[in-house]
Amino acid sequence: MVEIAESSESGSGLLNSPQVNIGSLPEEDSFHRQVSSFGSSGSRNTSPLGRIGSRNTSPSRQKVVKTKPRGLDEETVTTFAKAVQPDVQMEDNIWAMLPEDLLNEILARVPPFMIFRLRSVCKRWNSILQDHSFLKFHSQVPSHGPCLLTFWKNSQTPQCSVFSLPLKQWFRIPFTFLPQWAFWLVGSSGGLVCFSGLDGLTFKTLVCNPLTQTWRTLPSMHYNQQRQLIMVVDRKDRSFKVIATSDIYGDKSLPTEVYDSKIDKWSLHQTMPAVNLCSSKMAFCDSRLYLETLSPLGLMMYRLDTGQWEHIPAKFPRSLLDGYLVAGTHKRLFLVGRIGLYSTLQSMRIWELDHAKVVWVEISRMPPRYFRALLRLSAERFECFGQDNLICFTSWNQGKGLLYDVDKKVWSWIAGCALQSYNSQVCFYEPRFDASIY
Repeated sequence: MVEIAESSESGSGLLNSPQVNIGSLPEEDSFHRQVSSFGSSGSRNTSPLGRIGSRNTSPSRQKVVKTKPRGLDEETVTTFAKAVQPDVQMEDNIWAMLPEDLLNEILARVPPFMIFRLRSVCKRWNSILQDHSFLKFHSQVPSHGPCLLTFWKNSQTPQCSVFSLPLKQWFRIPFTFLPQWAFWLVGSSGGLVCFSGLDGLTFKTLVCNPLTQTWRTLPSMHYNQQRQLIMVVDRKDRSFKVIATSDIYGDKSLPTEVYDSKIDKWSLHQTMPAVNLCSSKMAFCDSRLYLETLSPLGLMMYRLDTGQWEHIPAKFPRSLLDGYLVAGTHKRLFLVGRIGLYSTLQSMRIWELDHAKVVWVEISRMPPRYFRALLRLSAERFECFGQDNLICFTSWNQGKGLLYDVDKKVWSWIAGCALQSYNSQVCFYEPRFDASIY
């Protein structure tokens, strides 16, 4: 895994640094030795093994080393190709005259993690992240795709790794630009990541963009204490909101507060009715916030547009041991949990809320082989979260990550270790340079 050079704590390390140095792990030396052993394509094979039988000199049998674009992390793959494509001679005088708008549109489609490597090409590309034209094109192109962000602390130093699902690679992002608070991960939305924690005895909330290494602290709430928080980003409006519900320990009934980045202040709203919450996990779907409740049984829903709470009497499936609410696309709300009282009879299932009938409808079950590999013991804890109809399962003890695509109905393991340590916190993350913290 390859790391970006550490930045200062000014809040804009990667954006203002003259050049991002990319370092590599010792394994890369073995890659270079392996590649060099193949020799050039025009060299003659004089080894004894090469002279046994007839020598096939057809281009279809020649070895070709394919190297993925060098970014924050890289991987070398050796394959057999049917034909060797000749190198295309690129004339500098032609490419140097490429129109600025066309160049920005091309670079805007490059995966965000690869941009750092390209910045070392020339001074023009080194300042690409400060180019408003590039950021404009970047905001208009489709998203790179979902990623998994893993956050943990190693010797009180914040650590962060991001797994790109489209590239199927892990990338290390330095988090030393954040202040030295006792904070924890709240969640991510639209390229921004939200944290909350204690600076001494003062409860604070901050948002940051891991790619640009920019961050800021939000103003204090009216009732400034540890709260259940969730952040939502409106890309069209280029703004974000943070919703603070009840006290994190459930001891006090506090008014719901909403922070709006457009006015840079918290506003007070209706206090959530007295309920017995099942879990502190929340899901935001179609401008509505959902929480599970035991008494009264069902869901509590908060409407962001009206600032009002209401109860939804959606009864949970029988023998549900632990449930997680997961937000999908197009107003879809999922419930994920284990069913069964005994370890040999347990299974993981997924339900979807029928908003018209107010009932949970089962839509999928985790295959037994995945369930046994993810949770070897009936008492093991797991985390579950989702984005864009993708649901991710992580096991605290097994250090594994499992992904389920609701639309394709496909289960797949996540390459590498999803949890870097026991106290890791994981969420979906969308890397974007144009995500503003203001």
